[in-house]
Amino acid sequence: MSEVQVASVQEAPHLVATIVLAFASDPMVRWTFPPPGTYLRVMPDLVRAFGGRAFEHDTAYYLNDAAAAALWLPPGVQPDEETMATLMQQAAPERVEEAFSVMEQMDHYHPKTPHWYLPLTGVDPMQQGKGYGAQLLEAALERCDEAQLSAYLESSNPRNIPLYERHGFQALGRIQAGTSPVMVPMLREPQPL
Repeated sequence: MSEVQVASVQEAPHLVATIVLAFASDPMVRWTFPPPGTYLRVMPDLVRAFGGRAFEHDTAYYLNDAAAAALWLPPGVQPDEETMATLMQQAAPERVEEAFSVMEQMDHYHPKTPHWYLPLTGVDPMQQGKGYGAQLLEAALERCDEAQLSAYLESSNPRNIPLYERHGFQALGRIQAGTSPVMVPMLREPQPL
């Protein structure tokens, strides 16, 4: 298998494109932005706002010429929630109230102690089923275990929950508002080395 690599800021467009492709059928994102044109127009900016700070902290990872990408935020680094809110207000005004309720619930489950946060990870649909998602997870979780810090994510697609569970994540509850799909907040405690 390919080796997990750290993306530079200059490589950000390639990883953003991979995540945009990977989320094209994601239940929560497509509920928020159902028209294809809106999704394709807004999603790259949403990816940068939600996980783009990973590029500044050398915590954006990829495999196989960006066939798979993961944007991890280290302890103390937060998504750009203001930009995310603005994008939702502009692109999906009919969903704003429910989307903000989802975001409030996400905040409720988000750990208050230092942790690593995985806001976005994805594999190019043409490359799925090759173990790239698992490989990206393993590399980042090794770093979490070395630092003895927990890892947190919200699974917006029920198909991914078994993958996260195999890597030690446990569901904390359910996030859902109005007509939105269910999102599952998940936490993984650090494993002994």
